[in-house]
Amino acid sequence: MPSIEELKARAVAEIDARGKQLVRTAKTILDNPEPGFREQKTSRLVREIFCDWGIEHEGGIAITGVKGGLDGGSPGPTLAVMGELDSLRVIGHPHADPETSAAHACGHHCQIGMMLGVAAGLQAQGVMENLAGRVALIAVPAEEYIEIEYRDDLRRQGKLEFIGGKPEFIRLGALDDVDLAMMTHTSANANEGKIAFGGSNNGMVAKRIRFLGRASHAGGAPHMGVNALNAAMIAMSGIHAQRETYRDAGTVRIHPIITQGGIAVSSVPADVRMETYVRGASIEAFKDASEKVDRALRAGAMAVGGSVEITTLPGYLPIQSDESMLRLYGENACSLVGKDNLVRLGHRTGSTDMGDVSQLMPVIHPYVVAATGNGHGNDYVVQDYELGVLTGAKAMAMTVIDLLADGASHANRIVGQYEAPLTKQSYLKLMRSMLKESTHTS
Repeated sequence: MPSIEELKARAVAEIDARGKQLVRTAKTILDNPEPGFREQKTSRLVREIFCDWGIEHEGGIAITGVKGGLDGGSPGPTLAVMGELDSLRVIGHPHADPETSAAHACGHHCQIGMMLGVAAGLQAQGVMENLAGRVALIAVPAEEYIEIEYRDDLRRQGKLEFIGGKPEFIRLGALDDVDLAMMTHTSANANEGKIAFGGSNNGMVAKRIRFLGRASHAGGAPHMGVNALNAAMIAMSGIHAQRETYRDAGTVRIHPIITQGGIAVSSVPADVRMETYVRGASIEAFKDASEKVDRALRAGAMAVGGSVEITTLPGYLPIQSDESMLRLYGENACSLVGKDNLVRLGHRTGSTDMGDVSQLMPVIHPYVVAATGNGHGNDYVVQDYELGVLTGAKAMAMTVIDLLADGASHANRIVGQYEAPLTKQSYLKLMRSMLKESTHTS
C-alpha cells in the first residue's frame, strides 16, 4: 500500500503531465468570458473534459452548474473541490468580450483550471483507490453578484430563487451530500506572498432600486416634471451621510451605481434605476446598514415628491475557514512554494458565496497570487499560470489526499468537530427573511 507521500507525488506528477492542457483550458475560458447564469460555453467545456476523462457528471444545475465526482476505494465523507464559471463585466479589459464587456478580471478561469487539475491529480494510478469517500468536482455559476436586475428577473420568472451560484446550489440540494469543501481564488496582492490562506470576508445583501417621477420637457416645462434622477442623487447623499455611524469592526461597505439615469436628455428623468451592495463583517452589521440605506432611499423620493421601489435581495454570508483544514493545506502549500512565500490572511472586505457554504460545513478558500493589477479592474491579468493553475491545483490535491487517506481519519475528525452555525433549513429561512420588496410614495 503506497504511503500518503507517494500518493501525493503521483498526483503532482499527473498534474504536471496534463499541465499544458490545464493551462490551455484556463486560457480558453479567459478568451470566452461569460457573466453569471450565462456561462453556456464555459459549462460545456467543463462537461466535455469530464467526458474525455471518464468522470461521471450532471449538468444544468442552477442553470449552468456542473457536478462530477470520483469515488474512493472505501466509504467515507464527500469532499467538494469547486471552481467558478463566471466572469465580471469590465470595460476596457484586454480580454473583454467586445460586445458584452464580460471579462475575467478576477481569475475565475484559473479556478476552473485548478479544479480540473485536482481531478487530474486524483486520477493518477492508485490514488483514489487508496482514499476513503468521494471527491465532488463542482463548477459553480454566478459567484460575481452582478447584473442584479437581470438576475432578479430570472427569480421573478421562477428560474431560480437566489441570484448567487452557491446559495442556489444549496437550495437545490446539490451540496446535500457534501461534508467539506475547498476552492482556490487568484489574487494580485504582492503583499500576500505566493499563496495566502485563512481569514474572513464580509457578508452582504443587494438592492434593486427604481425611482419614479414624472416626465416633462426638460427645457420648456421642467416645473411640470418630477425628477427621479434628483431623487436618486439625494438618496446617494443620504447614504454617504450615514457612513460615520458605522462601527469600524463592522467593516461596512456600500457602493451604489446608477444603471439608468433617464431616457433622453430633453425629458425630465421619470424612471431611474440603481443597484447597490450593503456589506458588513457580520449579519447584524450589514442588516443594520441595509435599514439605513432604505431610509436614505425613501428620503430621496420624498424630497422631490416621487416614489421609490426597493427590492432587497439576500446576498452572501460571512466566511469562516476551518483551522484544521488550513493547517493541512498550509503544510502542503509550504512544500510547494516555501514558508517565506506563505501569508496568513486577516479580514477582507469583499464578499464570496463560499461564505454561505462555510455556514454549513468546514471550508477553506485560499488564494494564489498569480495576477497583477487591481481586482475587478481593467488591468487585472493573470501572469503566472504555473502558479495560478498548476501549483494551486497541487496544493489542493495534496490536501485532499491528507483528508481522505487513512480511512479519511482527518476528514472524519474535522466533520465531527465542526460546529456549523446553520443547518440547511435555518440557512434557507435566514436567506428568505432577507428578501424584502416595498414601494414608498411621497
